[in-house]
Amino acid sequence: MELNNLKKHLIEKGGLSEEDYFQIKIFITTKKISKGDFLLKQGDICSHFFFVEQGLLRLYALNEEGKENILQFATENWIVSDRGSVYFQQPSTYYIDAVEDTLVVMLDEEFINQVSKINTDFRRKNEQLLQKHIRQLYKRISQLLGASAKSRYLDFVKMYPDIMLRIPQWMIASYLGITPESLSRVRKTLAKENFKPFN
Repeated sequence: MELNNLKKHLIEKGGLSEEDYFQIKIFITTKKISKGDFLLKQGDICSHFFFVEQGLLRLYALNEEGKENILQFATENWIVSDRGSVYFQQPSTYYIDAVEDTLVVMLDEEFINQVSKINTDFRRKNEQLLQKHIRQLYKRISQLLGASAKSRYLDFVKMYPDIMLRIPQWMIASYLGITPESLSRVRKTLAKENFKPFN
Protein backbone atom coordinates (compact mmCIF):
# COMPACT_ATOMS: atom_id res chain seq x y z
CA MET A 1 0.00 0.00 0.00
CA GLU A 2 1.46 3.34 -1.05
CA LEU A 3 1.05 5.98 1.67
CA ASN A 4 1.28 9.07 -0.50
CA ASN A 5 0.20 11.55 2.19
CA LEU A 6 2.69 10.21 4.74
CA LYS A 7 5.48 10.16 2.19
CA LYS A 8 4.79 13.76 1.18
CA HIS A 9 4.57 14.83 4.84
CA LEU A 10 7.88 13.23 5.80
CA ILE A 11 9.69 14.64 2.78
CA GLU A 12 8.25 18.18 2.92
CA LYS A 13 8.03 18.67 6.70
CA GLY A 14 10.37 16.03 8.07
CA GLY A 15 13.28 16.80 5.75
CA LEU A 16 13.58 13.24 4.41
CA SER A 17 14.72 12.37 0.90
CA GLU A 18 13.07 9.82 -1.38
CA GLU A 19 15.87 7.40 -0.48
CA ASP A 20 15.36 8.01 3.25
CA TYR A 21 11.66 7.24 2.91
CA PHE A 22 12.39 4.01 1.06
CA GLN A 23 14.61 2.90 3.96
CA ILE A 24 12.04 3.62 6.69
CA LYS A 25 9.08 1.95 4.96
CA ILE A 26 9.79 -1.30 6.83
CA PHE A 27 9.12 0.50 10.15
CA ILE A 28 5.70 1.82 9.11
CA THR A 29 2.56 0.25 10.60
CA THR A 30 -0.97 1.09 9.46
CA LYS A 31 -4.41 0.42 10.89
CA LYS A 32 -7.88 0.74 9.39
CA ILE A 33 -10.46 2.21 11.77
CA SER A 34 -14.18 2.02 11.05
CA LYS A 35 -16.43 5.00 11.70
CA GLY A 36 -17.26 5.14 15.42
CA ASP A 37 -14.38 2.89 16.51
CA PHE A 38 -11.81 4.04 19.07
CA LEU A 39 -8.06 4.40 18.83
CA LEU A 40 -7.86 5.56 22.44
CA LYS A 41 -10.20 5.52 25.42
CA GLN A 42 -10.05 7.31 28.75
CA GLY A 43 -7.90 5.28 31.14
CA ASP A 44 -5.78 3.70 28.39
CA ILE A 45 -2.10 4.51 28.02
CA CYS A 46 -1.48 6.03 24.61
CA SER A 47 1.60 4.58 22.91
CA HIS A 48 1.36 6.09 19.43
CA PHE A 49 1.01 9.25 17.41
CA PHE A 50 -1.70 8.76 14.79
CA PHE A 51 -1.06 10.16 11.32
CA VAL A 52 -4.22 10.31 9.20
CA GLU A 53 -3.48 8.98 5.74
CA GLN A 54 -7.16 9.02 4.80
CA GLY A 55 -10.28 9.82 6.82
CA LEU A 56 -11.11 11.86 9.90
CA LEU A 57 -10.48 11.47 13.64
CA ARG A 58 -11.40 13.55 16.66
CA LEU A 59 -9.90 13.87 20.14
CA TYR A 60 -12.28 14.72 22.97
CA ALA A 61 -12.85 14.56 26.71
CA LEU A 62 -16.01 14.09 28.77
CA ASN A 63 -16.97 16.65 31.40
CA GLU A 64 -18.61 15.82 34.74
CA GLU A 65 -22.04 15.68 33.10
CA GLY A 66 -20.81 13.29 30.42
CA LYS A 67 -20.87 15.93 27.68
CA GLU A 68 -18.22 15.74 24.97
CA ASN A 69 -15.70 18.56 24.67
CA ILE A 70 -13.86 18.19 21.35
CA LEU A 71 -10.28 19.42 21.48
CA GLN A 72 -9.04 18.53 18.02
CA PHE A 73 -10.03 17.14 14.65
CA ALA A 74 -7.47 15.34 12.52
CA THR A 75 -8.07 14.99 8.80
CA GLU A 76 -5.65 13.90 6.09
CA ASN A 77 -2.01 14.83 6.88
CA TRP A 78 -2.77 15.67 10.51
CA ILE A 79 -1.31 13.96 13.56
CA VAL A 80 -3.32 13.43 16.74
CA SER A 81 -2.35 11.85 20.06
CA ASP A 82 -2.41 12.29 23.82
CA ARG A 83 1.19 13.45 24.03
CA GLY A 84 1.17 13.52 27.82
CA SER A 85 0.11 9.89 28.00
CA VAL A 86 2.74 8.90 25.42
CA TYR A 87 5.64 10.66 27.10
CA PHE A 88 4.76 10.05 30.74
CA GLN A 89 3.11 6.63 30.30
CA GLN A 90 0.10 7.75 32.31
CA PRO A 91 -3.56 6.84 31.71
CA SER A 92 -5.19 9.17 29.21
CA THR A 93 -8.08 11.44 30.08
CA TYR A 94 -9.10 11.61 26.40
CA TYR A 95 -10.82 9.62 23.70
CA ILE A 96 -9.81 9.39 20.04
CA ASP A 97 -12.35 7.92 17.63
CA ALA A 98 -13.08 7.85 13.92
CA VAL A 99 -15.64 10.27 12.49
CA GLU A 100 -15.23 8.49 9.15
CA ASP A 101 -13.68 5.20 8.07
CA THR A 102 -10.01 6.06 8.49
CA LEU A 103 -6.59 4.73 7.52
CA VAL A 104 -4.09 5.59 10.25
CA VAL A 105 -0.30 5.33 10.33
CA MET A 106 0.84 4.28 13.81
CA LEU A 107 3.94 6.26 14.77
CA ASP A 108 5.79 5.53 18.02
CA GLU A 109 9.09 6.43 19.68
CA GLU A 110 10.85 3.52 17.99
CA PHE A 111 9.77 4.82 14.59
CA ILE A 112 11.11 8.29 15.43
CA ASN A 113 14.41 6.76 16.62
CA GLN A 114 14.82 4.73 13.44
CA VAL A 115 14.06 7.70 11.19
CA SER A 116 16.49 9.84 13.19
CA LYS A 117 19.26 7.30 12.56
CA ILE A 118 18.65 7.50 8.83
CA ASN A 119 18.26 11.28 8.75
CA THR A 120 19.90 13.12 11.65
CA ASP A 121 17.96 16.31 10.90
CA PHE A 122 14.59 14.62 11.38
CA ARG A 123 14.44 14.97 15.18
CA ARG A 124 15.04 18.74 14.95
CA LYS A 125 12.31 19.09 12.31
CA ASN A 126 9.97 16.99 14.45
CA GLU A 127 10.69 19.24 17.44
CA GLN A 128 9.79 22.30 15.37
CA LEU A 129 6.45 20.72 14.44
CA LEU A 130 5.81 19.96 18.11
CA GLN A 131 6.50 23.57 19.10
CA LYS A 132 4.11 24.81 16.40
CA HIS A 133 1.46 22.47 17.77
CA ILE A 134 1.99 23.78 21.32
CA ARG A 135 1.74 27.36 20.07
CA GLN A 136 -1.55 26.50 18.37
CA LEU A 137 -2.88 24.95 21.59
CA TYR A 138 -2.11 28.14 23.53
CA LYS A 139 -3.93 30.15 20.88
CA ARG A 140 -6.93 27.83 21.17
CA ILE A 141 -7.02 28.18 24.96
CA SER A 142 -6.91 31.97 24.66
CA GLN A 143 -9.79 31.91 22.20
CA LEU A 144 -11.94 29.69 24.40
CA LEU A 145 -11.32 32.01 27.34
CA GLY A 146 -11.83 35.34 25.63
CA ALA A 147 -12.82 35.30 21.97
CA SER A 148 -16.37 35.75 20.72
CA ALA A 149 -18.28 32.83 19.22
CA LYS A 150 -17.99 34.51 15.83
CA SER A 151 -14.20 34.80 16.10
CA ARG A 152 -13.90 31.18 17.21
CA TYR A 153 -15.99 30.03 14.27
CA LEU A 154 -13.98 32.06 11.75
CA ASP A 155 -10.76 30.58 13.13
CA PHE A 156 -12.26 27.08 12.90
CA VAL A 157 -13.14 27.63 9.23
CA LYS A 158 -9.59 28.82 8.58
CA MET A 159 -8.00 25.87 10.37
CA TYR A 160 -10.32 23.15 9.06
CA PRO A 161 -11.56 24.34 5.64
CA ASP A 162 -11.88 20.81 4.29
CA ILE A 163 -14.15 19.28 6.94
CA MET A 164 -17.08 21.68 7.14
CA LEU A 165 -19.28 19.27 5.16
CA ARG A 166 -17.84 16.14 6.76
CA ILE A 167 -18.95 16.62 10.37
CA PRO A 168 -22.31 17.36 12.02
CA GLN A 169 -22.99 20.84 13.38
CA TRP A 170 -23.07 19.66 17.00
CA MET A 171 -19.42 18.58 16.71
CA ILE A 172 -18.43 22.02 15.46
CA ALA A 173 -20.33 23.58 18.38
CA SER A 174 -18.59 21.23 20.83
CA TYR A 175 -15.18 22.20 19.43
CA LEU A 176 -16.05 25.90 19.71
CA GLY A 177 -17.35 25.55 23.26
CA ILE A 178 -20.79 26.90 22.39
CA THR A 179 -24.29 25.47 22.00
CA PRO A 180 -25.61 24.36 18.60
CA GLU A 181 -28.16 27.21 18.89
CA SER A 182 -25.35 29.74 19.31
CA LEU A 183 -23.55 28.27 16.33
CA SER A 184 -26.72 28.61 14.25
CA ARG A 185 -26.97 32.30 15.22
CA VAL A 186 -23.32 32.90 14.28
CA ARG A 187 -23.81 31.27 10.90
CA LYS A 188 -26.95 33.32 10.22
CA THR A 189 -25.10 36.53 11.12
CA LEU A 190 -22.23 35.65 8.81
CA ALA A 191 -24.64 34.69 6.02
CA LYS A 192 -26.14 38.19 6.23
CA GLU A 193 -22.60 39.51 5.81
CA ASN A 194 -22.25 37.34 2.68
CA PHE A 195 -19.55 35.20 4.32
CA LYS A 196 -18.88 32.07 2.22
CA PRO A 197 -16.77 29.53 4.13
CA PHE A 198 -16.18 27.25 1.16
CA ASN A 199 -14.67 29.81 -1.20
